[in-house]
Order: sequence, then C-alpha cells, then structure tokens
Amino acid sequence: MSGTSQRTLSHRLDQLDTIAAVLPIERRDELAELLTDQDVETLRHLVNEGMGANTLRALASDLAYLQAWSLAATGRSLPWPAPEALLLKFVAHHLWDAEKRLADPEHGMPATIEDKLRHQGFLRKTGPHAPDTVRRRLATWSTLTKWRGLDGSFASPALRSAIRLAVRATPRPRTRKSVKAVTGDILSKLIGTCRTDNLRDVRDKAILMVAFASGGRRRSEIAGLRTEQLQVEEPIQIDGAPPLLSLSIHLGRTKTSGAENDEVVYLTGRPVEALSAWIEAARIEKGSIFRAVDRWGNVSRRPLDPKAINDIVKHRVELAGLDPAEFSAHGLRSGYLTEAANRGIPLPEAMEQSRHRSVQQASQYYNHAQRRSGRAARLID
Repeated sequence: MSGTSQRTLSHRLDQLDTIAAVLPIERRDELAELLTDQDVETLRHLVNEGMGANTLRALASDLAYLQAWSLAATGRSLPWPAPEALLLKFVAHHLWDAEKRLADPEHGMPATIEDKLRHQGFLRKTGPHAPDTVRRRLATWSTLTKWRGLDGSFASPALRSAIRLAVRATPRPRTRKSVKAVTGDILSKLIGTCRTDNLRDVRDKAILMVAFASGGRRRSEIAGLRTEQLQVEEPIQIDGAPPLLSLSIHLGRTKTSGAENDEVVYLTGRPVEALSAWIEAARIEKGSIFRAVDRWGNVSRRPLDPKAINDIVKHRVELAGLDPAEFSAHGLRSGYLTEAANRGIPLPEAMEQSRHRSVQQASQYYNHAQRRSGRAARLID
C-alpha cells in the first residue's frame, strides 16, 4: 500500500472512530477499506442528524455488503447512480433457484464471487438469499442514491419484474428468528447456569434477566445499554414484604418509536438486583453497561456486539442441556409476550413493556399460547 493510500485509510479510520458507538465494532477496519470517503461522510452526517443507532447500524452493514459485492462482481466500487443492468445483476446473484443450480453451476452467484464474499465474512449460509434481505439492501441502495441527489432505476418495471419472478422461483418457508420462545421456565434454566461469582456468570445473569423483564428487549438494545439510560425509581411497596427495587430504562428512539419519542420501560425486583450486582462487580461507573470479559477476568471498555448477546443466549442454552439451534436472543422477546399470555396478563399491558407498536404482531404470541392450551387443542384429553 502506498503512503498516500495508507494516509487515506488512516484518515477514514479516524472518521469512523467518531461514530464507533453505532457501528459494528468487529468490522471497523474492514469498513474503512470497503467504504469510500463519501460513504463515511454520509454516515457521520446521519449520526449528527440523530438517526437511530439501530437503523444506522443496519444501513452501514448493508452498505458494506453492497460495496464488497460490487468489488467482487465488477472490480469497482458502487457507481452512483447504479445502472439498471447492475441492479438486475444483483438480483440474479442473490435470488436464484437452488434446484436449477444443481444442473447448472453457472446459475445464480458465480462461485468466484461467492468465495470472495465468504472469505471476507459477508456470506455464511449457502443457497439464495431471503427475498426480504434482498429488498432491504436494494432499499438501502436506493436511499443512499437519493441522499446524493441522484435518480436511480430502483422503480424500473424490469427490476420489479425480476424480483417478483425470482421470488416465485425460490419459495422459502417463513421461519421465526427463534424456533422456540424463552418462556419463564426456560429462562429459569438459563439463569441456573449462572451460579458462580465469576464475572461472566454475573454479567450473563444480568443480561438474561434485564432483556426478558424489560419487555423482551432486542439484542441491539441490550448491547448498547448505557449507564445514562438508567434512572432509579421509588421502591415498590408490597404489603408484608420488603420493598422492591425499581428503575426505569430510557431507550430513546427505537426501531418502532417516533422521531421525538423517548421510550421508557421498567425493571422491578430481582432483575434490578442482578443488574446492580454486575455493575458493582465490573466496577462500571459510566458508559456501556454490558462489556466483554476476557479469560483473565478483565472487563473491556467497549460494549458487547449485538451478536455477542445471541452467542451468550446460545451458550447458556447449551449449558442448560437444551438445543442451541432452537433458541436465539430473539427468543427472549417472543418469550416475554408468550409468558405474559400464559399468565393471563392483558395484551395492552404487556405491549406497554415490550413496546410493540403492532397489535397484530404482538397478538400472534398470545394467539399461539392460547390456542396451544385452549379447549380446541385438547378435545382428546
């Protein structure tokens, strides 16, 4: 690498560091190499304009993938605006017929391009992409094109037709993000694996209890939780029992909230105790709450990556003697509503804590729980 290229890369790394809190930490160096200076400046502008951290993180991830694919497929960075032919190539590389590929190896994404993306860590699974993923990345591409004051071919009849026909040719059954919900009984088993004073046990217990009790928070919300989001509330008075500790979590703008809304959820009792135990044990005074712990027990200054939350859930599932393939971090979110349904808590009350905006989406968990235990499912009982 020439001196000029090295200086450019170093400058780009410095610029990315200014928005490190909302970017995938493990891809920092890779992003610096893939993204152009204009890409990085766009991301910094969005941070300064107050775009939600989760939205920006997803946008940066999509942009990095698009740049990596363009370099692998054409040898050049993304052109702005992208010609229609390149958009059609993107669809052809990502939505294809798995059965036809068995007879025709050239069908779909070429093996050389697939190998490059897999080597870079952008491809993990085999087979065609999910249609929703392809649509989302095209939407990101379209949005970034508009922000540059340019017109693209994203609404062209040819592109729409190509996507529609490709989706028909690659039927995929809808699958849940977590096959099984982490309901109260499962949660107890996972917490039971965090039985020592080891820092990782203390941290993981707090993660599990906080994520579940705060309404089934998304893994990105738990990974990004900071001390300044916590506010101690008045203890909850219980007749004939000691008062329960209480605190509120200010989520700020979330995936489903409006631009000006500060979402607030509450923790009471044991989850507060678990969170306090971790903060005290890790000696966290400010900043990120949930952090990595190395093999020597040193606590990192950086927050956990959202993927690490998923890894922690699967690790605890395995320690509990369950199948990690059947559970993920999203199981905590679906599990909260499922458990609320099992306990007869009214849906509106549960949604106040889960912060679901769609009654239709939230009620799915209630409907499944009620149908499974209802009389119609127990005619031979």
